Amino acid sequence: MEETIVISDEFITLGQALKEAAVIDSGGQAKWFLAEIPVWVNDEQENRRGRKLYPGDRVEVEEMGTILIASDEE
Repeated sequence: MEETIVISDEFITLGQALKEAAVIDSGGQAKWFLAEIPVWVNDEQENRRGRKLYPGDRVEVEEMGTILIASDEE
């Protein structure tokens, strides 16, 4: 799976991006999910649900795929 999330704000948090991409059902699941499933942001492992993602960032979720962050101004 490769999905692009288009944001209109300056950034989106990792937890919000996982929910938007339907990787998790609710924001409350983000902390547990990130503790159990390896997630990389721009090739660095990340476990903070509040990590800010900006247009151009790439999120890789093990065994699920890639989420690309894009701006609606592009």
